[in-house]
Amino acid sequence: MPATLEVESTLTDRYQTTVPETVRRALRLGKRDRIHYTIRPGGEVVLTRVDASAGDDPVLGQFLGFLARDIANHPEHLQTIDTNFVQRIQSLTGSIEVDLNAPLSADDE
Repeated sequence: MPATLEVESTLTDRYQTTVPETVRRALRLGKRDRIHYTIRPGGEVVLTRVDASAGDDPVLGQFLGFLARDIANHPEHLQTIDTNFVQRIQSLTGSIEVDLNAPLSADDE
């Protein structure tokens, strides 16, 4: 029977905790990975790594992460969008209907 490894961590005042290194290694967790919790009837909680689904785009995820970090690190770079610019975009695209669930044509792929 395999040995059971037990580790502890502490909750902060905001109910946050650090996942211990041994758990991160066992689950192959990296920064920004997602964690799934299964709560069993007896109160036992099982922690597992959420695998990226086939529908997730890793490039888009990396780009969105970059944008989030850049906004957090440099909020002074944020600018409002001019109302005239928004109206111009709407006048150019307002009548175009897009079905995001429709398959791409061969020309678009």
